[in-house]
Parts: sequence; structure tokens; C-alpha cells
Amino acid sequence: MSDRFQLWSQKTRKVFARALRGKTQTSNFDSRQFRLLVITQFFPPDYAATGQLIYELSQQLSKQDVAVSVFTGQPGYAYEQKQAPTVEIDRLVRIQRARFKQFYSKRIRSKTLNGIIFTLRSAWYLLRNARHYDAVILTTAPPFLSIIGYIASWISKLDYICLVYDLYPDVVVELGVISAQNPIAKLWHKLNSAIWHRSSEIVVLSETMKQRIVAQHPAIADKISVIHNWADPAWIKPIPKAQNWFAQQHNMSDKFTVLYSGNLGHCHDLDTILNAAKLLRQEAIQFVFIGAGAKYQHCRQTVAEFELNNCLFLPYQERENLPYSLTACDLALVSIAPGLEGVVAPSKVYGIMAAGKAIAAVCEPHSYLRQLITDAHCGAAFDNNYSQQLAEFILTLANNSDLTNSMGDAGRNYLQQHFTPQLIAQQYCDVLGVDSNWAGDRYEHLLYGMVENQPTFK
Repeated sequence: MSDRFQLWSQKTRKVFARALRGKTQTSNFDSRQFRLLVITQFFPPDYAATGQLIYELSQQLSKQDVAVSVFTGQPGYAYEQKQAPTVEIDRLVRIQRARFKQFYSKRIRSKTLNGIIFTLRSAWYLLRNARHYDAVILTTAPPFLSIIGYIASWISKLDYICLVYDLYPDVVVELGVISAQNPIAKLWHKLNSAIWHRSSEIVVLSETMKQRIVAQHPAIADKISVIHNWADPAWIKPIPKAQNWFAQQHNMSDKFTVLYSGNLGHCHDLDTILNAAKLLRQEAIQFVFIGAGAKYQHCRQTVAEFELNNCLFLPYQERENLPYSLTACDLALVSIAPGLEGVVAPSKVYGIMAAGKAIAAVCEPHSYLRQLITDAHCGAAFDNNYSQQLAEFILTLANNSDLTNSMGDAGRNYLQQHFTPQLIAQQYCDVLGVDSNWAGDRYEHLLYGMVENQPTFK
């Protein structure tokens, strides 16, 4: 059976199943549209990467024959805005937020409580409104959210797709929070097995993540799709540092700058990077860390202890500053801590490629990042703890601007061919069984005409 026939057969079965369910159309969208609900705890104005990605994905899918609604929480990782509208329309995407405010979210207990409350609120919303939708995408934010898809599927026969950003309980096991033999870990694996077997599809972010799941649950291999994250090359574009206000403001234009942007968390190898900074302390090279996280204080203490004057720390930036912060460097860093390959997948790599910057990845030998960087010819990868080799690579690029620029250009070209929002949205449409034909004039018509007469959800 050819791949084309399998894809056609998959789409046909899904369309036929929706027709049999006889769902009632509840909005002014064309009745042929696929009605999709996405549930995720984080969404703009939160700066959490998962929320930003879901925002971009929902906007892109809305330009296809997909009527997208999002159910999310109130801001937990925003800068100034602590409360967002309960209901709003952003272009063609309908956004509904839970009413409760999140607790102080830097503590693990608070994060867990926030996640439990949001899951319960999401379950109530989904069970009351399942009839309005053809399918629901459930993210791993919070990690136990997919349970409600399992429940809704039994009650209302609603198709659900699991979007796995981080693989649980593997994350907490690899970090040593609980052991693999812990009853919680065992129960979690059993729940995953039941949830994934009943799901319509499973989307993961890397081939190594798929391999990790298949090793534990081989029977579901056929329903797992690998769809990478993405970046918009029309929004993030190369900007010369001399013309970049962010580089000028933070004195990044006169030195070779190595950037780490994003979460400084347990899942990232920062010691290898800091040790490279130690080795290069006498060179005209500076390291810039933008972000925060569980290892932030450790990084600051290490820099202070060794008096590393070549390191600068900046806070998370507003989303609109991202095209400038990512292009203010010469080389950008991506890292995955030992044991966590296939458990997490850094989304920052795609923004770096869009920015046209060379990449140095710190990861295990079997990491998907190595194949990606090799295929794109956009940098190099180094084993964890190989700080000397990383430092030598940085020094090589600092002394060879042509090589640095050619790697950055190659990475951007590769992203434009494989990881744009339009290309990734087509892959999600394939998973949903929806024709990925851009709506064109119809999209523009709906954009200005659909805000009135919106459906009522509870």
C-alpha cells in the first residue's frame, strides 16, 4: 500500500466518522470546515514557548479549512499582564480562558496545583462543549492534560490528538525526582498506554522522542507522527549587528557574541557552556544568557565565583523583541542535559535558524539535533562535558567570519525549506485528515465578517 493511498484512506475514514456522528454546526463557519479545539495551559500573553507555538499554529490552521478554538488559562508567565480577557477573537481564532488566576508559579507545588486546577476546569469545559468540535488537540502543558481526552472520548466519541512537548513521567525520572520503580511512575506509564492507545493520533517533536515512546509501547507506532517545531522566517530575519538596536543597547556589536536564549532549566546542560566560557575568558568573546529558570542562580554563582567578566545575563524579552535579540549574536547555543534526549526537544533551534545564526549544540551522541545540524550545514554538535571542543569551535568561528556567516545562511535556507509555519500547518492538517488548501479570499472575507454572531460556549 503506497504512502499516498494510506494518507487518502486515513483522511477518508476521519471525514466519514465525523459525518456519522452528525455533529450540529454551531457557528457561521462553512459547514465543511473542520472544527478543532486546542487545550493548553499557556498561551499569550504568556511568554512560555509552548503557548507561543500554539498561538502561531492556531493562526496558521485558521487560514486553512479549520475553525480553531483555544481553551487556556490566565497568564502565569507574563510580564505585566496578570489578567487576560475570558473570551476574545484573535483574527479567526476563538480564545476562551479559565477565570481563575494562577498561583505563584515558580514553586513546584504551585505549578502542580495550577496544573491540576486547569485540568479540572478543562475537563468541565470539554465535556460540556464536545459536541461543537470534530477533534481536540491536548498538549502536555500540564503533563496530565491528555487524561481528559480519554474521558471525553468514552463519553462523546470525540477524537483527540496528543501533542507531546515533553515526555512524562520520563522527565521526572531522568531528573531523579522519582525512580522508575516508583508507584507514581508505574501508574503514569499505564495511564499513558491507555490514553495513547485510544487517541486518534500522537504528535511528537523529534524522531528520538518517537523511538522512546515506541520502545515502551510498540503497538502505537503507526499513529505517531514526528512534526518539528518551527519559526517564521518572515518575522525573524537576519539583521546586521550594527543596525540592531538590541545589540547596540547591550554592547554586543563589537565583540564576537555567543548567545543562550531561553529556559535555564534542569533539562539543559549549562555547565558545559559555562566551562567553555572559563576557557575563553581571555579572548574577545562574550557569552550572553537571556532567560531564567531552575539553574539561573547556579549560573550566576558560577560566573561570580570564577569572576567571568565575559558573561552577561539579561531577563526574558518581550515577544516583539525576539527578532532583535536572536540576531544580536554571532553564534547561538542549544543544549540538552544527559539522559533527556527524546524526553524534551528545544524549540529555540528553529528561531536561531530563522535568524541566520550558526548553532553549537551540546547533546548526547544519538540526539536528533546532530542530524538536523548536519543536514542543514549550520553548525556543530558536542558531547556533554566536552567544553574544550566547544571552546575551540567558538574560537574558530570568532576568527573566521565567512565560515560563521555561511553556517547561518545555510541554517536559514534549510528552515525555509522544511520548518516554516505554512509547511508545518500542512503536516498538522494531514494528521487531522483535513485538506491543507489555503483559504485565500475566503479567509480575508471571514476575517472581517465572522466576529459578529459568535457561538456561545460554556
